[in-house]
Amino acid sequence: MTPTVLIIGGGTGIGAAVAARMAASGYAVCVSGRRVAPLEAVASAVGGFAVSADASTPEGASSAVEACVERFGRLDALVVSAGAGAGAMVAEQTIERWNLVIGTNLTAPFLVCRAALPHLIKSRGAIVTVSSLAGLRADPASAAYCSSKAGLVMLTQCIALDYGPLGVRANTVCPGWIRTAMADEEIDVLAERRGVDRDRAYSIAAADIPARRAGTPEEAAEAVAWLASPAASYVNGAVLAVDGGAAIVDAGTLAFAPHA
Repeated sequence: MTPTVLIIGGGTGIGAAVAARMAASGYAVCVSGRRVAPLEAVASAVGGFAVSADASTPEGASSAVEACVERFGRLDALVVSAGAGAGAMVAEQTIERWNLVIGTNLTAPFLVCRAALPHLIKSRGAIVTVSSLAGLRADPASAAYCSSKAGLVMLTQCIALDYGPLGVRANTVCPGWIRTAMADEEIDVLAERRGVDRDRAYSIAAADIPARRAGTPEEAAEAVAWLASPAASYVNGAVLAVDGGAAIVDAGTLAFAPHA
């Protein structure tokens, strides 16, 4: 029987790239999110199914899962790739923007995983969440985003521990700079500040990354697809950085680098 994947946040960015990658691997693909047009475009491109739902609500999370199962008869993998940011330091952050980020980046994954787990237990399936390097390292003026993504890492590992004995694997990827629409918005702020174009701003942001560049959604999707697949059958609770080596850098030593 054809394996099925539900991708939350599957209409754009990494989620859309995951949809294409997993469809190419033979999965039936269901993409879900809030915006109908990009979801339908991705679904059409991969021969999949689109479900408009707000996964940050219990009703929306349940409807996304149930629509997928109703359409395809099973659920073998869940990928949670939705994300939102609201840059600010703690003293300047508003409760409304804080709640938006936590709701999108942490509450929604909790709710959709909760709704999907009975089906994933039945199929002995896999969960892959898309966190961020910001869930492992502190970013400037990003208290809400970093906190939510760090929470997502731990949520994923708790699921791995609690449901591993029932055959469910749960892993997370932590992308660094990936050239998506969301990243472009952040980079454009840097570009304006430095008086350069977007490509040059990406180069500036990646100057201390060993790979010396930002990644692509397709590169991140390869990691997600592998973790979701039977090829990663003994990988559970892993945190995989997809960041060109950014997480390994000790910032205090960069002045000594031979290629500085």
